[in-house]
Amino acid sequence: MTGSFDVGSTPPAAGARHRAEDFRLGNEVLAFRFVATLGDRRGDPVERLAAPAQLSAWLTVNGLGAMDMPVSDALLRDARQLREAIQRAGVAAAEGGTADPADEELLNRWTARHRAHLVLTGGRARWRLPDSDPARAALAVVAVNAVATLGGDHVIKRCEQRTCGGLFVDTSRGGRRRWCSMSTCGNKVKKANLKAAHAGAGEGAGSG
Repeated sequence: MTGSFDVGSTPPAAGARHRAEDFRLGNEVLAFRFVATLGDRRGDPVERLAAPAQLSAWLTVNGLGAMDMPVSDALLRDARQLREAIQRAGVAAAEGGTADPADEELLNRWTARHRAHLVLTGGRARWRLPDSDPARAALAVVAVNAVATLGGDHVIKRCEQRTCGGLFVDTSRGGRRRWCSMSTCGNKVKKANLKAAHAGAGEGAGSG
């Protein structure tokens, strides 16, 4: 199933189809958007890749496939293993360390499968996937992005929102970014702080 799909290096446009609302799509890094398919890692984890169709949907909204792209149960298991290797390697980088050699080896095996290539169509860069096993080729693109990010000169951090623990690259001035997404985790923290402040003010008024 050869086809051209928008590159997944930037978040998809708002209103993307195929149940994009099910996924966290605001992260600037493709590989870290993939990590976010397991949400609330520090709380009650939310699995957003519970079935092959959900993996197909995630690839589609990130410009790496189409909804009719075949995804097997075995590939779904492999995809989750790739996701968790990226997560562990990212956490290691955020803590100033290096990835476990086993995780590096897994990522390197995936990058060796990279068979997609970029084409320019209508002024836009798009991924063209091979006819054979396009979903696996699409995941190899995610792995290449992970290796480039983890092995590059980037400041990788872990989201400070209490239940999240997602990964992001901090490009803010002064390196003061704290959350993977201001629109989600940042807002959760602000709302929690406001609620606590109002509760504290109420208690103070009551004690007077």
